[in-house]
Amino acid sequence: MKTKINSFYDVQQLLKEFGYIIYFKNPKDTCEMMAQEIRSLFDYQLISKDTYLKSLLIINLRRNEHK
Repeated sequence: MKTKINSFYDVQQLLKEFGYIIYFKNPKDTCEMMAQEIRSLFDYQLISKDTYLKSLLIINLRRNEHK
């Protein structure tokens, strides 16, 4: 699967492809849950290492915006 990950929206769309729609009232909780699901997808080898790392980077950048 070749998915270009350039934004937080792209990470959400990637998760949506696997049936995950994640939203919590608290943005930090949303980011944490998204990171957990991305890790799970990588552990089961459903996404590439590049997609995994880029997704986590984008999630962490979003999490830092809400500090």
